[in-house]
Amino acid sequence: MQICRDTIREILKRQAFICSNSILVALKGLLLAGGHGTRLRPLTYTGNKHMLPIANKPMLLYGLEQLVSAGIKDIAIILGPIKEEVVETIGDGSKFGAKVTYIEQPEPKGLAHAVMISEGFMNGDEFVMYLGDNLLKEGVDIFVHPFKSKGLDALVGVYPVKEPSRFGIVERDDKGRLRFVEKPKQPKSNMALIGVYVFGSAVFDAVKNIKPSWRNELEITDAIQYMVEGGKRVEVLNVSGWWKDTGKPEDLLEANQLILSDLKGEIKGELSEETAYTGSLIMGEGSKTIGRVSIRGPVIIGKDCTIGPNVYIGPYTSIGDECILKNAEIENSIVMRGCRIESGKRIVDSLIGNYSTVVDSNESIPQGRRLIVGERSFAQL
Repeated sequence: MQICRDTIREILKRQAFICSNSILVALKGLLLAGGHGTRLRPLTYTGNKHMLPIANKPMLLYGLEQLVSAGIKDIAIILGPIKEEVVETIGDGSKFGAKVTYIEQPEPKGLAHAVMISEGFMNGDEFVMYLGDNLLKEGVDIFVHPFKSKGLDALVGVYPVKEPSRFGIVERDDKGRLRFVEKPKQPKSNMALIGVYVFGSAVFDAVKNIKPSWRNELEITDAIQYMVEGGKRVEVLNVSGWWKDTGKPEDLLEANQLILSDLKGEIKGELSEETAYTGSLIMGEGSKTIGRVSIRGPVIIGKDCTIGPNVYIGPYTSIGDECILKNAEIENSIVMRGCRIESGKRIVDSLIGNYSTVVDSNESIPQGRRLIVGERSFAQL
């Protein structure tokens, strides 16, 4: 009798596992990597903003990996005019466990337009849309099950923000009815749309029946509102973990802090005897410190870097691959691939683009410098 009960339990477990995974596999993914990234210039003059590194990993990969970890393997990526680095990094998606299709959007005509041009790829399937310049601690798993179990037409992630006029927001009246508004001048709510959505096929009718906004874009908030007014089943999901939109330089630095705070230390390079470090330190293969070096984590140092002598690296700093730091002090900054920094002046809260050089002038002013340096630039402090 006990054997029979155990067998039944095992069968039920397997059925639950199969059902759970079938829920996930049925969905496709839409990952957005278009736009011009004007608020992040000069860093985006020569590259796609979605490929800017957070903790030494292109931010677009965080969204891709979260979709894959949720069981969503068939993914379309929306590309803008600066696309080469995205395609080169991701390829066909196989090295990330995905099958990737690219859809071009030469002009930034809005999120709803991105949905519209993906209709052929979706072929009637439900899908998760993820904005590639957003970072979400909890991932997308939390969206999929409520969307499926409630039989929804749309599920929208929301999060409280300090400046709601910068975002699409959702309002709720005294009867609990939802209203979606894009970047309102006088917001009636602080609940911003976080850039993760789950849609059924009804969204395609919505995006075809809205008009461009004052920005001459097809707004996803207007499409969702069209669904609400058409009686479709639309709900919002309040996200409890952190979420970060990386539209501005200071947002990149804050996102870098959030990611670094969760990473565990791992040293694959070589530390000199005079190196002292505290906190979490991640150091890639081929990297080394020379002479006196002080590191206060969390800090990540990429591959094939030379650090020292006389270097201080403070908390929440990311150093990309193939960098050289000598006679330098830096903290709460992102230094991208192939940079050389030889400056005795402290650098703080800075973004330094690929293959840039920062060196000393003859001045001696005892204060921190805050820099945003584009790719292959030269700065003298």
